[in-house]
Amino acid sequence: MIITAKNATILPEKIILGIDPGTQIAGYGIISIQGGVMRMIQYGVIELNKYTTYQLKLQKLYETIIRLIEEHKPDEMAIEDPFFGKNVQAMLKLGRAQGVVMAAALSRNIPIVEYAPRRIKQSVTGNGNATKDQVSHMVGHLLKEDLNPKFFDATDALAIAVCHHFHENALPVAPGKKNKKGAWGAFVSENAGRVSS
Repeated sequence: MIITAKNATILPEKIILGIDPGTQIAGYGIISIQGGVMRMIQYGVIELNKYTTYQLKLQKLYETIIRLIEEHKPDEMAIEDPFFGKNVQAMLKLGRAQGVVMAAALSRNIPIVEYAPRRIKQSVTGNGNATKDQVSHMVGHLLKEDLNPKFFDATDALAIAVCHHFHENALPVAPGKKNKKGAWGAFVSENAGRVSS
């Protein structure tokens, strides 16, 4: 919808919060889309490695995501999809961090969409095997920002938000609904007989 006031046209703005969850460092990136133009609002990292217990790390992660949501009022959240790795303990910890981030968004009724790492890289750089440096460079180019290459977790989070913008028709996960996109959804679809509810 376009709002007009005194011959001025105000285009609607969409704010996307991208999150790259982590157990030691989590990245976040917030972008605004207005009239098809992307603009970076903020990006940064949440340093969790300074906290002594895993429970405290999760608490601080949750509280920080809630603070970002309340400050910037995002319309949607985009998050990196779980990936499959050989280290089961690391996967479990990452899954908990992702769950905490999603719970924070759902507690504020913010729709969530998940994207596989390869899809994010493909959307932003055109190469599903792009390096973090290549992703950071291209995100900076797309947003017309001089990004700090040391903050790969933050630039990855911006890439997730940009990927979501490029896939505007992706259906967000609303409370009570399941998203079929991404690695886990594809795995369940292809292996229905192996997954019990």
